[in-house]
Amino acid sequence: MPVYNEAAYLPRALASLAAQTRKFRLILVDNGSTDGSGDIARRLLARFGLDGIVVAESKPGPVPALARGMREVRSEFVATCDADTTYPRHYLAVAERLLDEKADAAVASAYYLAPAASWPRRIASAVYQLAVNILLPRQAHTGGAGQCFRVAALDAAGGYDASVWPYVLADHEIINRVLRHGRQVWHRTFWCLPSDRRNDLNAVRWSLAERLLYHATPFVLQDRYFRNFLSKRLASRGLDSARLRERDWGGTECDA
Repeated sequence: MPVYNEAAYLPRALASLAAQTRKFRLILVDNGSTDGSGDIARRLLARFGLDGIVVAESKPGPVPALARGMREVRSEFVATCDADTTYPRHYLAVAERLLDEKADAAVASAYYLAPAASWPRRIASAVYQLAVNILLPRQAHTGGAGQCFRVAALDAAGGYDASVWPYVLADHEIINRVLRHGRQVWHRTFWCLPSDRRNDLNAVRWSLAERLLYHATPFVLQDRYFRNFLSKRLASRGLDSARLRERDWGGTECDA
């Protein structure tokens, strides 16, 4: 779990992880927080009785933070979590089951539900997201808050590496590489609840044209899409992964 100035969100996120039905080890990466998030995380680990550690990564951005955290992983599977996201009690157990049931599964991808949405809206959102997964199974349809990997496949793909992909949308780019080493799996019971602040992320994401081209690009050509096309456009807009540490994204516009 990369952490940068998440004091307001950490208690709820860690409480949801403490309630998991499956034992796990939590690795929090303090990415240069200035609000005491690192110390808060240590106190919460103790309060909730979580098996976990807090390590530091000074290089800004989720990609360096995730790379630092992966150096501490010793398990067969790893889940990347976000500090502004809460997880149902069964989250890790379902992820493990999905990866265990399919020997060729490289990643289990959860879908997102809005915390404040009514149940009819949640059901409609779940149906839509699951349908997209079925129609486009070799693309990413969720972010790093909802991705669980077979570590061997993630390592074979090169893992998180700022020299390979230093930009935003790393959660989509990593899926492109990982799916060359196995399939993606999902399930109707595999979901999580990101915070509403993600609604403000439009300025640090891709444009509509870039997204549509991503969906239209055959899997065999998607590596070129990321390397030869999207990386150059994101670089021209200054959208390296460190931009995700900011909380005011309104100042950068995406190309149409």
